[in-house]
Amino acid sequence: MFDNVHLRLMEEITQGVCTDFECDPLEVNGEADHIHLLVNFPPKTAVTKPVNSPKGVSSRRVRQELDD
Repeated sequence: MFDNVHLRLMEEITQGVCTDFECDPLEVNGEADHIHLLVNFPPKTAVTKPVNSPKGVSSRRVRQELDD
């Protein structure tokens, strides 16, 4: 279940991943059981990169941050 702490963390993580891929996160929000990302990315970037990377990175980081 996602709360405001999770959503803020996801926004931070998404910003970092987007910076790595030269993308621009336009909007990050969500509900209790999922996250919405609206990302603008250059045509040279494969669609799978900005989609899959935030999922893996965020899963790992959220567990690390909230388990401490």
